[in-house]
Amino acid sequence: MRSEKEVYDIVLNFAKTDKRIRMVTLEGSRTNTNIPPDDFQDFDITFFVTDMDSFTSDDKWLDIFGERLILQKPEDMELFPAVEKGFSYLMLFTDDVKIDLTLLPLELIDEYFTWDKLVKLLLDKDNRIVKPPIPTDIDYHLQKPTQRMFDDCCNEFWNTTTYVVKGLCRKEILFAIDHMNDIVRKELLRMISWLIGIKQGFHFSLGKNYKFMKQYVPEELWERLMSTYNMDSYPHMWESFEQCMALFREVSSEVACQLDYQYPLYDEKISNYVIRQKKKYGNIQQGDELIKSIEAGVLSSVFKIHDRARGAVYKLCEVFLCPAFGFSFALDFPAQRVKIKFSFILVHFHLTPILFYISGDII
Repeated sequence: MRSEKEVYDIVLNFAKTDKRIRMVTLEGSRTNTNIPPDDFQDFDITFFVTDMDSFTSDDKWLDIFGERLILQKPEDMELFPAVEKGFSYLMLFTDDVKIDLTLLPLELIDEYFTWDKLVKLLLDKDNRIVKPPIPTDIDYHLQKPTQRMFDDCCNEFWNTTTYVVKGLCRKEILFAIDHMNDIVRKELLRMISWLIGIKQGFHFSLGKNYKFMKQYVPEELWERLMSTYNMDSYPHMWESFEQCMALFREVSSEVACQLDYQYPLYDEKISNYVIRQKKKYGNIQQGDELIKSIEAGVLSSVFKIHDRARGAVYKLCEVFLCPAFGFSFALDFPAQRVKIKFSFILVHFHLTPILFYISGDII
């Protein structure tokens, strides 16, 4: 594999000798000092040129960069048309070096420097840039959510869980997996990232696709998150889906508590919907993990605690209270087609009972 210096020498020597190229920049992770360098980092290069057509009409000039394993030109594709401006060449070479080279017309220079702050100026033949930018990943730092953003995330998560349920109950596992990965999991990761920001600060980035998240979460949470990626069968898919719901419930409750935000009712309503559908189509059993995860949130959902008190109760239980015992039973009235489930929980501080709750749910 060529060294970083060798790659830069090839790129800049070519640019210096070609009059059509007036400016060269470097973008992406190689400009970010917060990311440890490795052999898989792309060289994201942009050439600002005077004549785009003279480059795009013939690819032979690309041979100067080395022997390629594969070349992709997004702007020249029908099935995957590019949405970004310019013309790009995504190249992987036989020595494993990866160069993503983009051509842009000179008139886009000013606009270009507003797109991203992870940019380093490598060559400016005409001294167009008076003050070269200092690369920073500030645009990718964690963002503290507003109440509306928090509610939107919860809404998107719980609304899309109904599609996952639909796919599982219909035995359409690919449909369920797509909604699980494309939306449900993304909102779970977003919520976890907010909790990380609350605890660690919002002054850094977790990287593309949250790739550095493991460094900032407890091992137990990480293991549970990883378990949600087992989706190779309907039983495993149900387990992963239910774990996603449990994780989102726990993390979003803590985020609401820490930020003093209202915890929306989507959780309770949709969780009960999921139980009903799984019971009807998915052969739900007593002691099922989904039931247990819902029962575990009894203090915040079954007791109908006021929205703004949910997070406070969650933290009180976590810090001050210790569950002593809990049990439940159900009364079945077949004639009336009603089953009433009672849950008894004794909670105490040290040895003195202070809370005793009874709840009844019509199932």
